[in-house]
Amino acid sequence: MSRAEIPLGRPEPWPAPGKLNLFLHVVGRRPDGYHQLQTVFQFIDLCDELRFYERPSGVIERLGDVPGVDAEADLTIRAARWLAGRRPGGAGVAIAVSKRLPIQGGVGGGSSDAASTLVALNQLWGFGLDVDELAAGGLALGADVPVFVRGRAAWAEGVGERLEPVDLPERVYLLVKPDASVSTAEVFAAPELTRNAPVITLRGFLTSGGRNDCEPVVRSRYPAVAEALDWLGRYGASRLTGTGACVYAALPDEEAARAALSELPRRWTGYVVRGLNRSPLAVRSRLEPDRTGARR
Repeated sequence: MSRAEIPLGRPEPWPAPGKLNLFLHVVGRRPDGYHQLQTVFQFIDLCDELRFYERPSGVIERLGDVPGVDAEADLTIRAARWLAGRRPGGAGVAIAVSKRLPIQGGVGGGSSDAASTLVALNQLWGFGLDVDELAAGGLALGADVPVFVRGRAAWAEGVGERLEPVDLPERVYLLVKPDASVSTAEVFAAPELTRNAPVITLRGFLTSGGRNDCEPVVRSRYPAVAEALDWLGRYGASRLTGTGACVYAALPDEEAARAALSELPRRWTGYVVRGLNRSPLAVRSRLEPDRTGARR
């Protein structure tokens, strides 16, 4: 039996769910160049899947390729190394990622994979770090990592790290990935990006629905995304998630969403997804026994 066939813990995969930004306002810019945001994150039931395999202490590696992501830059590897560094002598693991979330889609795939790595290995290695410690470590990897670590739909401010759990309608969405890849750095560097949106409250969002301040920039610079937004707008209020390239609209029910999906242009990829207030990762992590055999 090869080493890659010896799993850490139960053999079932660990989920890494996607997210939608239900609105995104850019309300300022910090002296260090990072943008101050207001947004609402809600998870979706479309997930990457991660599996973890035994390796000697000090060996942390990725099994297989992730398109467009070098292993050394992979957030799962960086997350595992950060966590292993919390223990004298370190720890070892091989990580296999099955990608289902669209890459460079604005649904948080890389951040979610990193969060699932932190949460899973914290349990599988028996480290016992609490969620605040894991979220703090995750923030160093990316602004979206903490919300995935905490596992609750959230109102977010700052660079996305100040989180307040919220309960929202768990609606059915049609998610569309057009034939485009959007550069987040380009969008946030764009001189035409709104950077002084008025600060609103959660109640204000629930009343008005907000908007995505990145959408006008992406529309003007990525015609394929603009086309997808316009096409999807025939079925509901279409919106960009994050900086894209994915767009989405809430549909009345799964039947309506699948009917719309059947009309999707073949050059695009579509998914019928449901919004979730509790992450599948949070559900899985609380069912996983720790090293003593007790369930958390």
